[in-house]
Amino acid sequence: MTRPGSLVLATNNPKKLRELRRIFEAAGLDIRVLGLGDFDRYPEPEETERTFEGNAFLKAEAAMRATGLLAVADDSGLEVDELNGMPGVRSARWAGPACDDEDNNALLLAQLDGVPAERRTARFVCALAMVAPDGERRVWHGRMPGRITDQPAGDNGFGYDPLFVPAGMTMTSGELTAQEKDSISHRGIAVRAFVDYLRGLA
Repeated sequence: MTRPGSLVLATNNPKKLRELRRIFEAAGLDIRVLGLGDFDRYPEPEETERTFEGNAFLKAEAAMRATGLLAVADDSGLEVDELNGMPGVRSARWAGPACDDEDNNALLLAQLDGVPAERRTARFVCALAMVAPDGERRVWHGRMPGRITDQPAGDNGFGYDPLFVPAGMTMTSGELTAQEKDSISHRGIAVRAFVDYLRGLA
């Protein structure tokens, strides 16, 4: 496969799209990154798989078929040890199908109410899947360990960022700058591995 001039990130989340574009720009890759909003709407697949990797491939495959471009999709989430690895692949819908970030965060805090700090360990995980028009399929993984705090802090990021303190830090992901978060995040790790792959293409 040759290096593409454009690719599509299978998301309608503008924050994820900005994140990928930031990392590409920092890496000096001259590849146009498009989102689903740049194309006519198509039936997006339901995330029915039990793994992040499986759901990421569902989304990337659908985007490649609809656009004809190399497509990448991530499926990411939070695994909390005290909750036996949940919310996991249900992270975005933890409080229900019509929930938002505040609902999810409130439910998580309620479920961890009274749990001491040493048992609030967790990690963000990401699977970034690529599906190319020529049939090539690859996946990259990233993990960011840390812990869940007892109250939200910070207005940056999205999802569970205001509740998550990365390992070795005292601030939540919601208090980090975009560049600070990119440098350590689960998605940043997976995307940089993808960038290294693209760099190796002629």
